[in-house]
Amino acid sequence: MTHTLLRTLRHLATGRRAVKRALDATALQRLQQAITASEQGHDGQIRLCVEAALPWRYLRGRASPRDRALTMFAKLRVWDTERNNGVLVYLLLADRAIEVVADRALHRRIAPADWQTLVEAMRGPLHEGRHEQALQTAVATLDGWLRQHFPADPSPARTRDNELPDQVELG
Repeated sequence: MTHTLLRTLRHLATGRRAVKRALDATALQRLQQAITASEQGHDGQIRLCVEAALPWRYLRGRASPRDRALTMFAKLRVWDTERNNGVLVYLLLADRAIEVVADRALHRRIAPADWQTLVEAMRGPLHEGRHEQALQTAVATLDGWLRQHFPADPSPARTRDNELPDQVELG
């Protein structure tokens, strides 16, 4: 009961300004550029989503950060890529939570330990307040995996179809 009350208070106290403090406009632009550059070398789609706190109905229902990440994965249509290789990196600032949700084609190719290593590589910078660095680490790691498993078609006739927006989703 106490844990639930403390969590609810933490979420209510963490406003949208927390996102702006974590990632200013310049950081958001650099992250978008990193995603755009990354997607030139592979056929995957990377989405980043940062939320200050859970919406009230999620808190009331005692939803986990994973529950919200799965909802955002669907809402942002990351699951709807042609090759089923989209990936969402989700940060929930109030809980200091990191969730990575990958569509089935990418998920099958990456070992569970590698996903955990990615989350751990992000955890230190996030706890030190270096949110952009943590997200850049995620983009770089995902870029390597996507280039390995879903390389871009090198033919000159290739038309790159950016299936999802590259900007960071903020909530």
